[in-house]
Amino acid sequence: MEKKLEEKRRKIKILYISNSYVVFVKKDIDILRKYFEVEFLKYRGFMSIICFIFTLLLKIRNIDVIFCRFASTHAFFAVLFSKIFRKKSIVVVGGFDIANIPEINYGFARSPLTRFLLRFTINNADRVLPLSEALKKDIFNNVGRVRGGNIEVVPNGYDTKKWKPAGKKERLVITVCGELNETICKRKGIEVFIQAARYLPDVEFVVIDKKTKYSRKLEENAPKNVKFVSVPTQSKELLRYYQKAKVYCQLSRYEGHPNALSEAMLCECVPVGTKYGGIPEVIGDTGFYVPYGDAKATAEAIKKALNSDKGKEARKRIETLFPLERRETALFNIVHKLLGGEHEKLS
Repeated sequence: MEKKLEEKRRKIKILYISNSYVVFVKKDIDILRKYFEVEFLKYRGFMSIICFIFTLLLKIRNIDVIFCRFASTHAFFAVLFSKIFRKKSIVVVGGFDIANIPEINYGFARSPLTRFLLRFTINNADRVLPLSEALKKDIFNNVGRVRGGNIEVVPNGYDTKKWKPAGKKERLVITVCGELNETICKRKGIEVFIQAARYLPDVEFVVIDKKTKYSRKLEENAPKNVKFVSVPTQSKELLRYYQKAKVYCQLSRYEGHPNALSEAMLCECVPVGTKYGGIPEVIGDTGFYVPYGDAKATAEAIKKALNSDKGKEARKRIETLFPLERRETALFNIVHKLLGGEHEKLS
């Protein structure tokens, strides 16, 4: 019986489409490949749209499910062709794809054209999976005329055995921001992080980024207690920073479901964050909240966090709410339900 079930699972073919092959995309693919045949197709941007459409048309006849990470342009075409060829479609909503934040020039949902694409995608996909309740609300607020019956919140999941505390905490405050430019700097509140450091000259602040020209310029004008370091995501070096830091800051104007914050909390960092997007869903009552853009209030919250013992509570919250196994179970069950396999659910 188990052998027959395994053979049936392997016959299910998934085409996973994303505009990047980042860590959380790889995690999804690794999960799905435990049970199904999965092929990855990268969308390389609007300039290569004809090539993308041609490739999609070649592959779609031989797959059962199209799985899109992010509800951007590639998802519109994927869902459109899935309807034409009677295939099932799943779209993950991650953040930028559904955002409309004009004051920081951020979000795919900022124009009438992109809102039309989003509306078609969300209304016609078989399942839409926002990563947080905040993103689910933004689907209704920013897109409009969405039926909603196909929407199910499925958060990211984290390896609780990899991200774990070790050693003694230091008077170290960190934030992770990826590849910095002006838009990301504003969205992530990096300038506020630097300004807050001026109020706490005896505390070490570290910005973990990919060392761009923009970040080098910021570093030149930052106080002496602020350092910028380039550390690969998912690396042992990043883990060590999480393990050493007493405080992790997520000072963003917008986040879908903040991965670095969740990883840091698993390492017992005390979180300091704003109340935008999915940040409160991650932090809960295990950290300290600040108004976006308020450096003085941020410094006061960091001071409290440095003297608090909320680290263990922070780890427990991520362990309980966002284990990797929970996302694995959800994705498996969603695929099988779409294909009529409700009796084969994982528990």
